Amino acid sequence: MKIQSYGVSNINPYQAQQTKASAAKATNKTFKDQLEISSQAKDLQGVQGYEATRTEKVAALKEQIQSGTYQVDSKKLAQDLLNHYRR
Repeated sequence: MKIQSYGVSNINPYQAQQTKASAAKATNKTFKDQLEISSQAKDLQGVQGYEATRTEKVAALKEQIQSGTYQVDSKKLAQDLLNHYRR
């Protein structure tokens, strides 16, 4: 028995699917993630100056404690504690 092929021979029917998949991968590579910082976040970055003043204040308190000149206001401390626990 002799079988003759009709049409074009040597065509891979899966080749079209492979080219479509590779084309889809190529288009997906064009998308990139982007990060945008809002103006409010940029303003918050200016808070770094706060750290310097805080460090100076802590250093001054440490010096007062070590020298024995630090005085605690007991009435203010008691009021702050009450306010904290009443929340």
